[in-house]
Amino acid sequence: MTSDGSDATGPEQLALVPESTSPRKRAAKAKPALEAAANLPVAQVAVDTGLSHLDRPFDYLVPATLDELVVVGCRVKVRFAGRLVDGFVTDRVDGTEHEGKLAFVAKVVSAEPVLRPDVLELAQTVADRYAGTLGDVLRMAIPPRHARAEASVREPAAGELPALDDAIWRTHTHGPEFLSAIAAGASPRAWWGAMPGQDPARAIAQAVLAALHSGRGSIVCVPDVRDVARWDTAFTEVLGAGQHVVLTAASTPAARYAAFLAVSRGHVKVVLGTRAAAFAPVHELGLVAMWDDGDDLYAEPRAPYPHAREVLLLRAAASSTALLIGGYARTAEGQSLVESGWCTELIAEQSTRRTAWPRLEVTDGSTAGSAPARLPQEVFRSVRAAKGAVLMQVPRRGYRESLSCQECRHPARCTACQGPLVQTSASAPIACRWCATAVPNWSCSHCEGTKLRAPVVGQLRTAEEFAKAFPELQVVTSGGDTILDDVEPGRVLVLATPGAEPHVSGGYDVIVLLDTWLMTGRDDIRVEEEAHRRWFNALALAGPGASAIAVGDAAILQALVRSDPAGFAARELASRAETHLPPTARLATVDAADDVLAELATRTWTPNTEVLGPVPVDPRDDQAGQRLILRAPRREGTQLAAGLKTAAAERSAAKQPALRIQVDPQSL
Repeated sequence: MTSDGSDATGPEQLALVPESTSPRKRAAKAKPALEAAANLPVAQVAVDTGLSHLDRPFDYLVPATLDELVVVGCRVKVRFAGRLVDGFVTDRVDGTEHEGKLAFVAKVVSAEPVLRPDVLELAQTVADRYAGTLGDVLRMAIPPRHARAEASVREPAAGELPALDDAIWRTHTHGPEFLSAIAAGASPRAWWGAMPGQDPARAIAQAVLAALHSGRGSIVCVPDVRDVARWDTAFTEVLGAGQHVVLTAASTPAARYAAFLAVSRGHVKVVLGTRAAAFAPVHELGLVAMWDDGDDLYAEPRAPYPHAREVLLLRAAASSTALLIGGYARTAEGQSLVESGWCTELIAEQSTRRTAWPRLEVTDGSTAGSAPARLPQEVFRSVRAAKGAVLMQVPRRGYRESLSCQECRHPARCTACQGPLVQTSASAPIACRWCATAVPNWSCSHCEGTKLRAPVVGQLRTAEEFAKAFPELQVVTSGGDTILDDVEPGRVLVLATPGAEPHVSGGYDVIVLLDTWLMTGRDDIRVEEEAHRRWFNALALAGPGASAIAVGDAAILQALVRSDPAGFAARELASRAETHLPPTARLATVDAADDVLAELATRTWTPNTEVLGPVPVDPRDDQAGQRLILRAPRREGTQLAAGLKTAAAERSAAKQPALRIQVDPQSL
């Protein structure tokens, strides 16, 4: 008590800790609980995880607020392992087998159904065929979204279809019947042997037109964008404007997605494109076609590395569509389909073929027992006698791409890094291809010689030599970064690397194949097939009555002399069967560290799988790693791929480095 009788502990006494004067924080409002859609509340989503052991659809609840937007085939965002990831809705169902609590679909990126069920089934089949994941295949099949293109609307093509014209196909046995069968709604399958003087773009366009007459769509694949540009013009002339779209990765994102949507929405039924077009979502697909299937551009460089030809074959088998694959040459895979009876053969009579192809003379340049010459006199005589354009195919681009000692023939090497020495032009110094070190005063480390020779000469050096020999001719080159699409007819000499040969109206008067030994000198399982494909493609540019010369070994070039690509393909297929190589067997390569491959080599993959290796991926590079090769009979290919997928999933689940798996690679 105080002196005045008041209580010392009363309210008048100062508090030891003052009360806070700050405003009280508002309590956070609880988010309203999401409710699942009343009808088909579970969405099955193909989540793009990039992980092999999670390569399966996952179930998510569909919020009632997104019920109308979550449609089969649309893009969504879902929460996976604590983060938002992309995915495609593959189905909507009543329930789930998942025992735990399901998360909700977080967001609908677009309600556009870009993944059709038939494309999903194809993508899964391709993933299983090549021991890959569905997500990797879908990235190839569906282009990235472009909102502005999605908002635009393309009107369906209108007007009557042109009448069929089977004139090009009359020169081939059963050609008109093939076209008639497609127009009647049937699904014939054929391997077509094209000939010079016929435009393959117009021929295949007539087959596409036949499919349109039957009310069905088509997919046509060509090797590269240069071909697409040429074929696009032909398709427009044959089919009419607006009847097809072009689908290539080289297009702008907006143009590519707009073309994809035009097909997906059913506004256009014909797709022309490169390898990615094989997955195009064409409505009522009736025909899949491919030109020059041996081109390595059809092999996808991204995992799981599918080949467009195999994608189209899988699609033709699953959808029971017509199939047309053609080329001037024929691959072993094509011959295998013909011999098995799965495809018929569309070729002209032998007399017609021999007349259409240019008469070929083979020479090694030697006379009276002399040494072979790179530029024989026969070549110079043919160039002088030519009245029109001359095509000279040179296997290597550049100037002097390989140098060696003139005395002992030992390869010339850089003293700094032991790299090969080259010369890029007449005025350029001798320098190393690897480290670019200039070597002005070179001497051979073996015989101390100081003179260099060029065993391998590029098209620039060859053009320089012919420009001096024929000053009256216009000499042009095509290859590397400078590729010509067309050349004006006249007295012109064109030197081109394989695949870069320009077209000339009316065809070439003379065609020369130089350094054919270089084309077959590589160590590769497809080297002879690829060389013959390049040679036949060059010879097919000949005009009526043209002549051709090949500098090389007549024994190797007999298929060119006889104008018989099918005969060469039959021999190549028989050789593959003897060595158990694709397409008669299934081959897979696995790249990984040494200890990983040692464990994989001890596994039992299939009852008859041969395990080869491990071997260095690149014997010239010690850091390139090791490779295991697995070889199995074709009938065990599915089982082998499944085993490889299991091995990849095991490492993915254990968070170990991924395996690099390739099934039926183009090269080893």
